[in-house]
Amino acid sequence: MSKVFKKTSGNGHIALYLGKRDFVDNVDSVEVVDGVVKVDPSGLNGRNVFVYLACAFRYGSEDLDVIGLSFRRDIWIQRVQVYPPTGGNTTTSPMQESLMKKVGEQGHPFSFQIPPNLPCSVALQPGTNDSGKACGVDFEVKAYLANAADNANEVIEKKDTCRLMIRKIQFAPVNNKPGAKAEISKQFMMTDKPVHLEASLEKEIYYHGDPISVNVKINNETAKVVKKIKITVEQLTNVILYSSDTYTKAVCTEEFAETINANSTFEKSFKIKPMLSSNKDKHGIAVDGRLKDEDTNLASTTLSQGDKEMQGIIISYKVKVNLMVSGGGLLGGLTASDVTVELPLTLMSPKPAEVKLD
Repeated sequence: MSKVFKKTSGNGHIALYLGKRDFVDNVDSVEVVDGVVKVDPSGLNGRNVFVYLACAFRYGSEDLDVIGLSFRRDIWIQRVQVYPPTGGNTTTSPMQESLMKKVGEQGHPFSFQIPPNLPCSVALQPGTNDSGKACGVDFEVKAYLANAADNANEVIEKKDTCRLMIRKIQFAPVNNKPGAKAEISKQFMMTDKPVHLEASLEKEIYYHGDPISVNVKINNETAKVVKKIKITVEQLTNVILYSSDTYTKAVCTEEFAETINANSTFEKSFKIKPMLSSNKDKHGIAVDGRLKDEDTNLASTTLSQGDKEMQGIIISYKVKVNLMVSGGGLLGGLTASDVTVELPLTLMSPKPAEVKLD
């Protein structure tokens, strides 16, 4: 195993071991979260050792919790007892066997199956003056000493716990399909013929950092002139907790000075590239969840089965193609108007090459 992630409790009696921190959601199932807890029985004082995996929505920094308000809401949580062993499932994965060799006889395996209808790890970019942890969805594995797995009256001290953050991530499907196509015919005041706009994407899925090809066809049958083509990529962040709220933010806007005269046609492919680096100062932009201060990118599109309601943060994108049409004749700019179509866009990361265990 190339790397082991380890966290030891403050009292030194328990230590949490994971072989990886990224767990892939394949839409219909999620990789099993498996690890090992090393337990020193001499310091337990009759208590048990439990592990939980929690998916939570974080509202803001924990250090703001000065009036007893919770800035964290658990969307899903599961707990297991690892010591003393309960005699449950004794099968171990290759990852756990490899960890057990490193940990020795004091190692006790655990595993969790994340349901597929949970959101992926995502954070909302804080403002320039914000401090502490960003709002968003995160996953935490925590080992702790307690008399009971979940007793609201039992105080668990920080020195009796150890935790590691993990990520639930999705990668782009291998099979890419042709992209979306949309068209509109719009008639203007004092004209009897329309402007026809058709826009399409070359493919359904684009990877972060790759240019997006937007094909534009225009048939201008009016006496007006198309002065400019504006293409925007919008990120839609649907926050589903007590209610459902959607926030829309432009993450890429390009204007192209193309002139399409009256009674003429036009066809061209434009390239745009939405990047997090161009949105560093925008508060509330959704980004893929990160561990510590590593680099990340714009949040990936959330893929779901569609039949189960998800909670947390759901991400989608759309491309808007907008024609700025100037008025002709005596009224000039008073009859100027826009023609707009929208296309759904899937923005994701490719699946990396498989890494084999030693």
